[in-house]
Amino acid sequence: MDYTVDAVDKAIGLLNLVAQYPDLGVTELAKRSGNTKARAFRLLGTLELNGLVQRDANAAYRLGNHMLYLGAAAKEQLNIVRVSSAIFDEMARECNEGIQIRIREGTDSVCIARRDSTHEVRTLTAVGNRRPLYLGASGKLLLAHASPEVREAVLGAELQKFTPTTITSRRTLEKELQKILKDGVSLSLGERLADLVAVAAPVRDGTGSVIAALGISGPASRMNADTLQTFVDCVRRGAESLSRELGYREA
Repeated sequence: MDYTVDAVDKAIGLLNLVAQYPDLGVTELAKRSGNTKARAFRLLGTLELNGLVQRDANAAYRLGNHMLYLGAAAKEQLNIVRVSSAIFDEMARECNEGIQIRIREGTDSVCIARRDSTHEVRTLTAVGNRRPLYLGASGKLLLAHASPEVREAVLGAELQKFTPTTITSRRTLEKELQKILKDGVSLSLGERLADLVAVAAPVRDGTGSVIAALGISGPASRMNADTLQTFVDCVRRGAESLSRELGYREA
């Protein structure tokens, strides 16, 4: 079954053409892309509206400023995934539970890399999985380090309850975020799934900004106080190692 959306496919084709051949006008871009001039103009207009291309005084097209953001974000995320493999190996040897890296997109957290445990009973999270920022250890950590505008967007909205321990009170969540910033790690005890325990620590880039959360999660049935402390120590070391790989140097 073909799930391709024709308009999106054509728009991406035009965007690639603009990237390869800057300063062409709509007539030449239409010819090279196989679109009519009218359709190419509409598609380019949509790309321009979203900052992906820009048109100069001569009606020629170049990549737009938003492509700088996308390129930087892609480079950052690909770097994280590339350097995370060896760190995942080390963490898996020590903890043998589910490991994942999540980033913030808007008011959601998204999984960009993962490693499953070898246990028969294990937690599975697919790359691309998306969930609200207030939910789970990694999401709360990203929310704690987000801008005031993002925090207000989350805290000011209705918070859906997924389990009995999901935090749905603004006041309680604000206190939790303060605690995360103080402790340097985030903990979730059954907030997303009732039997799931998770710990997350911040991943920083060369500027010191928190760009991702590194988390470990496993069933509560395999957890006790000693195991949880091992998880905290493991995820801290893993996040510190990953941050160093990305250029972070603690002052």
